[in-house]
Amino acid sequence: MPLTDPAIKKAKPGSSPVKLSDGKGMYLLVTDKGSKLWRWKYRIGGKEKVMSLGGYPDVSLAEAREVMAAGRKLLAAGTDPMAKRASDKLAKRASAENSFQSVALLWWEQWRGSKSPRHADDVIRRLKADVFPAIGTRPISEVQAPELVAMVKTIAVRGAPDIAKRALQTSGQVFRYAVAHGLTQRNPATDIKPSDVLAPRKASNYARISGKELPELLRHIEGYQGATVTRLSMKLMALTFVRTSELIGARWAEFDLKAARWDIPAERMKMKTPHIVPLSTQAVTLLKTLHLVSGHGALLFPGERDHEKPMSNNTILGALERMGYKGRMTGHGFRGVASTLLHEMGFDHAHIELQLAHQERDSVSAAYNHATYLTQRAKLMQHWADYLDACITGKVLPFKRKAA
Repeated sequence: MPLTDPAIKKAKPGSSPVKLSDGKGMYLLVTDKGSKLWRWKYRIGGKEKVMSLGGYPDVSLAEAREVMAAGRKLLAAGTDPMAKRASDKLAKRASAENSFQSVALLWWEQWRGSKSPRHADDVIRRLKADVFPAIGTRPISEVQAPELVAMVKTIAVRGAPDIAKRALQTSGQVFRYAVAHGLTQRNPATDIKPSDVLAPRKASNYARISGKELPELLRHIEGYQGATVTRLSMKLMALTFVRTSELIGARWAEFDLKAARWDIPAERMKMKTPHIVPLSTQAVTLLKTLHLVSGHGALLFPGERDHEKPMSNNTILGALERMGYKGRMTGHGFRGVASTLLHEMGFDHAHIELQLAHQERDSVSAAYNHATYLTQRAKLMQHWADYLDACITGKVLPFKRKAA
């Protein structure tokens, strides 16, 4: 006679285990210590087996019957239910061990053999910074396209669409490796194109070189044969990445070299709010040199004909053109190069945006305070200046792993 819940509740332990049958091989084992355990006895291949279905009341009578019914279906199809359970556990364990991160590290070890150390380091750094936090702990066989889309959008929102695109491409390489080694059956990255996720770039009049071309440009500036003031203006532009109008209109009264600080008043800023530029040691040294050249007036960069007016905003552009960068680089381009490289170096997006005094502000930088994150921004600016020095000398400065 089938069991009922009242009968199960009334069942008491005896001096030895008691079996209460529910039919079709399922029974409740009441131990001498009072535990009530579901069991199912079946035969396969001429052998009798007993399968555990859980314990009462954690597994109810109805739930135990459902598990047993599922087992009977497997048995009817010629599959041993206990062997299937063991196989599923092993598969689950293997799936957990084959996380995206563990597989990505295996891929990277194989892939980096034919790549330069710097390129290989850049790729693993981007994986650790952007990809692993998003999908690293997920079993690689379970990662779906929407998860990749969410990851790409998260990276793009912080102002790094190029890094977002590369993260998707690198993830696709990891999935291909996993497919080739039988760790997953398909590559979800093939379902997505960057253009499906990333907004098209807005047309811009500000040409700029790539980060890889920056060292050559800096060396050209060092050897610039034109006016000393123009050469120093380009160097200061590279060090501070302010807007061209903010640079050429700079006045000595705005600088406190002892405090290593440049305070640009609100009326000279695009956003009409004051802006602080922490000065690196290199910038302070440059300004002291510049003061010997043009420190007789109020302006850092006075015009050649009228010293009461700043130099033309075409002065820097013209110098770049004479060095062979016509159509490839502008004064404003230093801002874009700095933004891209600083993001790749691992500096906080909010710190970079505040230092750039960008017009488009996210929720972090919307409540703008020109002194916000000043300590972190000072470290950012010094690291940037050190990086520029390394570009010129050819001594590669390692990228930061995490912003200070």
